[in-house]
Amino acid sequence: MPALLLVLLALILASCGGSSPPAGGAAAGTGQNAAGSGEALPEVVRLDYAYYSPISLVLRELGWMEEAFARDGVEVEWVLSLGSNKANEHLASHTVDFASTAGSAALMARANGVPLQTVFIYGQPEWTALVAAAGSDIDEVADLRGRRIAATRGTDPYFFLLRSLDAAGLSQDDVEIVHLQHPDGMTALTAGQVDAWAGLDPHMAQAELDAGARLFYRRHAWNTYGFLNVLESYAQQYPHVVERVLRVYERGRRWVLEHPEDTIRILSEASGVTPEVARRVLEERYAFPSPVPGEEQEEALRGILSILRKEELVPADVDLEETLAGLLEPSFAQRALQDLEAEAQ
Repeated sequence: MPALLLVLLALILASCGGSSPPAGGAAAGTGQNAAGSGEALPEVVRLDYAYYSPISLVLRELGWMEEAFARDGVEVEWVLSLGSNKANEHLASHTVDFASTAGSAALMARANGVPLQTVFIYGQPEWTALVAAAGSDIDEVADLRGRRIAATRGTDPYFFLLRSLDAAGLSQDDVEIVHLQHPDGMTALTAGQVDAWAGLDPHMAQAELDAGARLFYRRHAWNTYGFLNVLESYAQQYPHVVERVLRVYERGRRWVLEHPEDTIRILSEASGVTPEVARRVLEERYAFPSPVPGEEQEEALRGILSILRKEELVPADVDLEETLAGLLEPSFAQRALQDLEAEAQ
């Protein structure tokens, strides 16, 4: 993953030059303090939004994040992530302070030296499956031998593909993986440029409803949740900012549960899919469980440890159990929920 390695190298070099971030960077202080905390605030809080994270789309439209920081003169910026791989690159390069990924992508990034931690679970989707075009003769994973498959490296669909191949007695050496971002993978499948696609919603549902594509292999348990991540250094420098962001995220999560039709509209308008596609995603394949990272996410990620090692996706000397143990940080979400409950009383 050349792009991620480049930004990781830049991150390491920056840390060697001292603890102060570049001028104008994500952690630049304003000299102001968070109300009652004595904590310096950044000039701007940068968050990503993604079509695979409905809460991020809702918050971006409703403007709640901007409201939460307006009283302190802190600006809010939104950056689009087209996949977990891009979200990790944004985070490692300080383009964003909060990045939305799949759990598998967060784990791989941490194992490859990006010092991130997961502070909030934004969803439990079945957002990936293996997809064949209408009229394809592919019916099972074994049929993929020798075929061209579109996938986005470093994302949940990519790991889903590798696990599926492994379960069928195959590896990536038995197929040709064509590395494309998720929307381009859908286009390549429907245009006949690849034989199959490791899909991602809402593009996957769009391929189903608009082009007759077929999900020929599904395993809900292999989808590794939606993780909201921050760099450890940011969480240490701005703990009250992290908590404030998560309070807003939790408000968004509750709003999504209470306003399903509005959420369908927002997903449709933001991503450019039809309302029918957005409805399939949100009503059939997306849940919004407890936002506190914990045992369920750890168990979901444990299933990919052997694949990370087998496919040489992490350095040989990395202790994956230790990496997993350090990834999930529940305390910020726990405090955010406690604050909201206290406000409601």
